[in-house]
Amino acid sequence: MLPISAAALAALGQGTARPVRAEWSNDGGHTWTPARFGAGQVTPDRTAEVRYSASVELLDVPRGRSGINSVSTEVRLFQGIGVPRRAVEWIPAGRYAVDRLKRTSVGVSLDLLGREDIVRGAAFPTARTIGPDSAKACAEALYAEALPGSPVSWRPGAQAGLPIPAFVVDEDRWAALSGGTDTSGTATGVAASIGAETFCDARGIPTFAAVPTLADPVVWRIGRRLVTARPSEEETSEGLRNLWVVSGDAGSGDQVIGPVFVWDEDPGSMTYAGPDPVEDPLAPQRLGLDVRVRTARYSSALITSLEQARTVGLAKLADSIGVQASLSFTSVCNPALEPGDVVEVEVEEGVWQRHIIDSNPYSLGGIAMTCQTRTSTRKV
Repeated sequence: MLPISAAALAALGQGTARPVRAEWSNDGGHTWTPARFGAGQVTPDRTAEVRYSASVELLDVPRGRSGINSVSTEVRLFQGIGVPRRAVEWIPAGRYAVDRLKRTSVGVSLDLLGREDIVRGAAFPTARTIGPDSAKACAEALYAEALPGSPVSWRPGAQAGLPIPAFVVDEDRWAALSGGTDTSGTATGVAASIGAETFCDARGIPTFAAVPTLADPVVWRIGRRLVTARPSEEETSEGLRNLWVVSGDAGSGDQVIGPVFVWDEDPGSMTYAGPDPVEDPLAPQRLGLDVRVRTARYSSALITSLEQARTVGLAKLADSIGVQASLSFTSVCNPALEPGDVVEVEVEEGVWQRHIIDSNPYSLGGIAMTCQTRTSTRKV
């Protein structure tokens, strides 16, 4: 969750003021010019390639080379929380590139995409060899060329020191950072190879973070008084995998790393894969267990050790056993909430469930937000 004071967090369910601030820059963020905000919505979404997107209307702003344009302009948005007897607390609501601009009678209407879009556009003019070096060195060099002067944040759990072997990227810089394939079809991507994910956060800072799991600390408890509409629950088996087979293979004839097998070992989980689905697949039958194994494979040229392969496997497993149960609800807007945060939701009187936030779109200046979450279904 983004930084927010305890006073502001406690006041979310009260009649607090919700001012909005908008700024634009044409020099890469060295200077910012305030703009009058009309209306707009922000969509933070962990399942999207660009984590933050927005649609806003700005009033009485200049256009063209020296004003807002679709070539060089970046826009910053902030959602304020006006706590009584305190100064307005400003929460970042995204830093964006302009994807589409439309002139209106009162200003401009903008479709905005997070700074990942700038990185996506900065393709390599010729094929390039990346590494060998640490994940941190490779990733920060790739980001620095597309976003000069921007720091890179490494959150706890993202293993920046893991070694990355040399690999060739044809043109797609974002695929080299996040996850893609090389010319032979072998998976690459610095973040994917260290069991992490990369994105630009609400401040626009390139970030590497461990894949969120339900074991992460709860950042916000959402009681029934904060939920403005009855939660809607849904289950699906789409994307469900409870056994991952992970290996490192550069496709060059060198020794293959692994495979390493990672599976759901929790007997209390509905996605339990049994005591050992690899070496003893008949164990559930002997023990009278109702187990269904769903297998997926992942191979990357950037995996160089068994420990790294296991880290990647655990990240893949965390993402694939928690998608089968989701919760959609409308709550009081907490602009500090980020995709990937773990929350506890009171779905019924006295019944609390732990969920991972996948998306939480909200109208700037509004008092409500819609949350889409997921969790692991447990056996009763």
